[in-house]
Amino acid sequence: MVLADIQEYLKLIPAVNRSPQHAVWLTYDDEADALYVNFKKPSYATDSEMTDDDVIVRYEGEEVIGFTVLRASKRVKKSA
Repeated sequence: MVLADIQEYLKLIPAVNRSPQHAVWLTYDDEADALYVNFKKPSYATDSEMTDDDVIVRYEGEEVIGFTVLRASKRVKKSA
């Protein structure tokens, strides 16, 4: 696979550096139109909450271990 624009991926570096484990796993489910972001693998959520922006934040105890972005494709700005 050839990356058309690696610059877009390089923009992720600050977010990864700020993440709890300095690691981020991303998975996009086209059928569900959901982006899954995990800071820990394996992770076992003990609780979750839905934000007003339709993001599900997952917790393991008091620690945020990831979040799910619903309707992810609708959040992408269309290029001109």
